[in-house]
Amino acid sequence: MMFRFQEEVEWEHRSKAAGRMHACGHDAHTAMLLGAARILHDHRHELQGTVVLLFQPGEEVGSGAKKMVEAGAVDNVEAIFGFHVTVMLPTGVVGSRAGPLLAGCGFFEAVITGKGGHAAIPHSSVDPVLAASSVVLALQSLVSREADPLEAQVVTVTRFRGGGAFNVIPDSATIGGTFRCFSNEGFMRLKRRIEEVIVAQSAVHRCGAVVDFHAGGRPLLPPTINSAALHAHFQAVAAETVGAGAVRAAMAPCMGSEDFAAFSEAVPSSHFYFVGIRNETAGSVHDAHSPHFRVDEGALPYGAAMHASLAMTYLQRKQREAPHDEL
Repeated sequence: MMFRFQEEVEWEHRSKAAGRMHACGHDAHTAMLLGAARILHDHRHELQGTVVLLFQPGEEVGSGAKKMVEAGAVDNVEAIFGFHVTVMLPTGVVGSRAGPLLAGCGFFEAVITGKGGHAAIPHSSVDPVLAASSVVLALQSLVSREADPLEAQVVTVTRFRGGGAFNVIPDSATIGGTFRCFSNEGFMRLKRRIEEVIVAQSAVHRCGAVVDFHAGGRPLLPPTINSAALHAHFQAVAAETVGAGAVRAAMAPCMGSEDFAAFSEAVPSSHFYFVGIRNETAGSVHDAHSPHFRVDEGALPYGAAMHASLAMTYLQRKQREAPHDEL
């Protein structure tokens, strides 16, 4: 995705459009998958099945994978792997975990409506700013008082807009934010409770409220949960490809989200992992979405080799496990 901020690194691949940059590494993902395609093509006579390569668009807005699923891209696919580059791991290192890896993610926007009027006579108005302020505070109790302390969850309000003049109570106020959770059950409960709290707390202050969970066209993304069997496969392949010492097989889960989860819903046997790009010498030390973000191109062969090896060895294993007629 191209972001509207100025790229603050000087390098060969800097955007030619001012204020635009590729700040997350999806160009590297494409290059890695093209590299995997080359490897698979060179070894096509050794393949014992079909490999589908998915060049996923729109990851940042959370809609690309879903559209590909709807278009039939993963029909008849029985296992699927995906990756993302990260500066959390050095170049040459890969990592993942079994079970929940990335959180489910939702966004919400609520319009809280009252009755505007002059700030000097507040009793003649119904103040939506006060109602919205109460809503923001009440939403914090969903994690602190309703969630199991052992289950990580996040509810964060990031937007608060109401009125424009210092002496006028507006007719409405708008708040918005995000919520995250590692289980589908917890994620849907959070969604339900966010709406209930916003509507009920607004009513306490005599205001109405409408909640939108698809503001800006963003879909709800379920958690990214790795198959235990495919994670074992990933560990074995990674040890052979990059060396056992360069495999982080028990990474901590991350509250970030990934619409690879849409593929996982369609193909339950799924696995997502990270490819390290941290390299101080190359200047690859800044997190994604930073104007200083850059990819260490030395990481490209590792991603290409991992994806090609995961596919080839998976097909070989399935072929060995397939029942054969006795002569």
